[in-house]
Amino acid sequence: MFNAIAAFVEYLASSVVLLLLFVYIYARATPYKEFALIAHDNIAVAITFAGAVIGFTIPMVAAIFFTHSLIEMVVWAAITCLVQLGVLLTLRSQAKRIEEGHVCSAIMVATFSVAIGLLNAVSISS
Repeated sequence: MFNAIAAFVEYLASSVVLLLLFVYIYARATPYKEFALIAHDNIAVAITFAGAVIGFTIPMVAAIFFTHSLIEMVVWAAITCLVQLGVLLTLRSQAKRIEEGHVCSAIMVATFSVAIGLLNAVSISS
């Protein structure tokens, strides 16, 4: 039982740290001040940000489930981060509209972030 609890704590703590690192990197990669805009109730930015976080977290769940070591999980986290940054870069043309609060653009970007995250997750299991 002790080994199971230790593994749980290791994976949970590592996952939270990796998620926080992703949030930091993603926020720095956007061309606008993510947290300041969210603090000023920019719903479009919040939607896009939520999509990216979910798009990162879903593959992390798969990595935890399918990998056999923390090192493997960290490698998949790095790959997942790069994939989500790729989505951001690919849809960068929507950034100004999102910053201006256009919710439809935000929903589109968030949808692709989650969709690519799901494809990323299922690819880990292969």
